[in-house]
Amino acid sequence: MSPALAKSVKTQPDDITNHPRDIAFVRGGPKNEAWAGGDRAKTAVFNALSITFPPGERFFIDAVKHYRGLASGKLADDVKDFIIQESLHTREHIAFNQLMDPEHYPVAAIEAILAERMKIGRSKGPLAMLMITTALEHFTAILADAALRHPETFEDAPEEIRNLWLWHSLEETEHKAVAFDLMQRVIADMPAWRRYLLRARVMIITTTLFHMNILTFARMLLKADGITGWAAWRGVLGAMYGKGGLFRLALPAYFDWYRPGFHPWDHDNRDLLAKWRPLFETPSVAAAE
Repeated sequence: MSPALAKSVKTQPDDITNHPRDIAFVRGGPKNEAWAGGDRAKTAVFNALSITFPPGERFFIDAVKHYRGLASGKLADDVKDFIIQESLHTREHIAFNQLMDPEHYPVAAIEAILAERMKIGRSKGPLAMLMITTALEHFTAILADAALRHPETFEDAPEEIRNLWLWHSLEETEHKAVAFDLMQRVIADMPAWRRYLLRARVMIITTTLFHMNILTFARMLLKADGITGWAAWRGVLGAMYGKGGLFRLALPAYFDWYRPGFHPWDHDNRDLLAKWRPLFETPSVAAAE
């Protein structure tokens, strides 16, 4: 990256650091439970999200690792902590997903679909993987912001499940610009118009595929509960975009991605970090990568 370009590119603020927290949450519990206050559609949406997290986060880690040699200084430290955080998220969502009875819910079938789709994503090459990662990190960041601003989303959930989602949201907020800042270094030599069009194109494709996944997987989970057809569609869309749905709450922030010059920390939510960090304060993790 040229010195002139480096001065013009926004990056994560210097006072924002990632803080990996090695906390165990859900370790066993009742199977087939509608943990979201008895709302099976809402439970299905969050369970569908959770099933996507382990393969998705491994994808993110590999995408960032490929280019970590371009990171230096604070960004190099942030990349290291990003990898640790995503590894811990993978572990905790695997444990959470084990609450879904595999004899009742089609978890294995969903994981098989995801494996094939991840294989397609990986086949596109390292740059495509990093761009997809950056787009999906925008999704997790805006959903995390909505969750931290509206913790009542999980008010009817068991405490350990509520804390799992809030912990994950906190750490997604902390590292929301890491993949973005690395991506900016990777494509720095492209003309500005090409960088913008690439970023917008990848987001449009990623948005479509992300919604296809969640809508499909949530309805597969509801089908196991005997909820099909319009009732399943209505339940899933209502849980996502109805009143109080996290996707609806996050929608205005989503469109900022398409603004030229956008950076994730244009949504400055350091107030949320200050509010939620004390709940999950632990010694910094120095885990193997």
